[in-house]
Amino acid sequence: MTHPHNLAVNGSRLWQSLMDMAKIGATEKGGVCRLALTDLDRQGRDLFVRWCEEAGCTVTVDRIGNIFARRPGRDDSLPPVIMGSHLDSQPTGGKYDGVYGVLAGLEVVRSLNDMGYVTEAPVEVAVWTNEEGSRFAPAMVASGVFAGVFDLDYGLSRADLDGRTMGEELARIGYAGDAPVGGRPVGAYFEAHIEQGPILEAEGKTIGVVTDAQGQRWYEITFTGQEAHAGPTPMTRRRDALLGAARVVEAVNRIGLTYGPAACATVGLMQIHPNSRNVIPGRVFFTVDFRHPDDAILAAMDAELRAAVAETAAAIGLETDFRQIWYYAPVKFDAACVAAVRQGVERTGCSSRDIVSGAGHDACYLARVAPTGMVFIPCIDGISHNEIEETTPEWATAGCEVLLHAVLERANAPARG
Repeated sequence: MTHPHNLAVNGSRLWQSLMDMAKIGATEKGGVCRLALTDLDRQGRDLFVRWCEEAGCTVTVDRIGNIFARRPGRDDSLPPVIMGSHLDSQPTGGKYDGVYGVLAGLEVVRSLNDMGYVTEAPVEVAVWTNEEGSRFAPAMVASGVFAGVFDLDYGLSRADLDGRTMGEELARIGYAGDAPVGGRPVGAYFEAHIEQGPILEAEGKTIGVVTDAQGQRWYEITFTGQEAHAGPTPMTRRRDALLGAARVVEAVNRIGLTYGPAACATVGLMQIHPNSRNVIPGRVFFTVDFRHPDDAILAAMDAELRAAVAETAAAIGLETDFRQIWYYAPVKFDAACVAAVRQGVERTGCSSRDIVSGAGHDACYLARVAPTGMVFIPCIDGISHNEIEETTPEWATAGCEVLLHAVLERANAPARG
């Protein structure tokens, strides 16, 4: 089986698909709000399924709602090469984060159909449930179940802030499938994605060849003090839970700066009780997100956070509930898949550079059970998780063509022995 150099994707069709999907959950500033397992997520899933069936794919849904659209290969008994990402978004998300990888995979399938090209192994396009972790924590939970990181009951029991579980919402929107989750061989997995950072655009590079991904630790912390009247209560007698949270926010920022430039440290969510202007806060719940490509440094950041929380609570007289709810170690992607992406870059003539992913992706969990690689394209000003997130049709097409060649390299590998 040879690998023709003149294969290409239909970039105009890819871009139109991105724009059509962006109409579902569209926001005033040009982004999308398509939280996992909402009615809008269902609409996006329905559109994707329809497009895949029109492309001749067989669509299956597993028990945690992951969708797989399969295009047969010459030898359909071979493990598939899978492309994919996610369709769910942040509350004020952009229209490319995740969905680009899904629709780039679909465009690869459509273009292979156009050219009448049959791969040796089958290829599939996957949509992973709840990658963002915005509505249901932790992130990447469904790809994690697929990879055996979490069990199915854990995944289905994840609840949003209103107490609705993933299992209940999957059933409600009609995506509680019956296929087993994981446990099957995968020939390779590729995920195309916007960079979500500024490096590629700043250096004038079209493709990021992703070699590694940062490790992450997520925490949920609750400080409980004493609610009291804001007027009569002396400053020296207060047990102010918000004061404790504020001090930890400062400590989180200091930790991130201390272990820079590769470290990232964020407090992204806070809930204050009773949240009244003349009541001293008695309880505060907040989250912490730590990231670093070196696991030893990530552990050092963890130790400093724990010490800061303990010291702050003792100084103010607060009770503490401290939970690390998610952790995964830094990831090194498969050498053969990285090489396949490099070959795709060479075949398309794109400019490129190696890059480490600062964000988590479903590929980070797939790497535990399948040879895995990633393709990055630039996003303007490096902005993501924001309604003004943007890329260009030229970058989107280039990344899709690199994806096409990387997938063909792995899908045709069995025929080369």
